This record gives sequence, C-alpha cells and structure tokens, in this order.
Amino acid sequence: MMTDLIQRVERDVEAVVSQWIESDHLKKGDLFVIGCSTSEVAGSHIGTSGSEEIASVIFKALKRLKQQIGVQLVFQCCEHLNRALVVEKETMLQQHLEGVSVIPVRKAGGSMATFAYKNMVDPVVVETIQANSGMDIGETMIGMHLRQVAVPLRFEQRMIGDARVTTARTRPKLIGGKRAVYEDIELNNRCT
Repeated sequence: MMTDLIQRVERDVEAVVSQWIESDHLKKGDLFVIGCSTSEVAGSHIGTSGSEEIASVIFKALKRLKQQIGVQLVFQCCEHLNRALVVEKETMLQQHLEGVSVIPVRKAGGSMATFAYKNMVDPVVVETIQANSGMDIGETMIGMHLRQVAVPLRFEQRMIGDARVTTARTRPKLIGGKRAVYEDIELNNRCT
C-alpha cells in the first residue's frame, strides 16, 4: 500500500512542479515557500502520521524546480515551531534574515521541514520571510510568508496524494487610483 502511495505522490508532485515550470511565474532568485503536511498527503489528519519517505519524494521534485528555474526553496515548519522556515544559509545572508536557534524534528517542525533541514547544503532556520511564490500541500497556511497581494494560481493538478494543493504567486501593489498607469506592470516593475 505504501509503495502505491509513494508512486502516486511522485506522479502528483512531478505534475505540479512541471506546471510551475510551464507557468513562467517563477524567476531565478525568487523565494519559493513550501508548506507541507506529509500526514495529509498520506490521507491522515495533519500532524498525526508524518513521513520522511513522503517528504523525500516531494523534496526531490522541488530540487528539480530549484535546478531548472533557480528559485530559493523555503520550507515552512509546523505550528510547534511557530511556522519558522528552513532556508539555505546563503539565502538567509542574501535576504538579510535573522536566524534562530532550533533544529526541526518530526514532532516539532514536521517531517517535510525536518527532511529539508537534513538534506540542504547549509540549512538554517529563520522566523519570517516574504516569499514571491509558494505552494501549500495539505492546508498548512503559508500565507503569512508570502508578500502582500498574493494571487492564487489554478493549476490542473490540485492534489498531492490525498492532500489539497494551493499555489500562489505575488505581484506588486497597484497604487495611485484611476489616474495611474499599470500597463506591463508584471514585466517592467517586478518586485525583487
């Protein structure tokens, strides 16, 4: 049974990653936040049956996204670590983020963040970030880590395993009222 689930998760997450790549919403250097309940992916209630085996499959697919686009992956921890985030130390330094002293584990951080921490090159944990885009697997509430003006994306692949997938990108605020000009705002005035 677990083999069937792992194969389905692999197909599902690869489909979502391919749709992200095809969407052209991601740019090199973008911060891409991932919230993931591996329990929900496996068909259980969030926080009840985390799986680093499932996390491994998802992490592998997201590494492809990083390699092909050049995004910086950010993994959200669970509520027991106040939804802190695992990032590469290089990302923390580039973004002028402040690290915190904690190492995620399955019961305090979640399986996905724990797996990411163990498998990133030089991982650190930070409390906050303002990501350009993100993916929420299993309704883990990543909105607090997205820049203002999040725009939901409606990809064809809406599930990974048994977990709902919600995807979003962000855009600059439109300010200035009816006299303002917004033409080509996404191309010419992209938030960095």
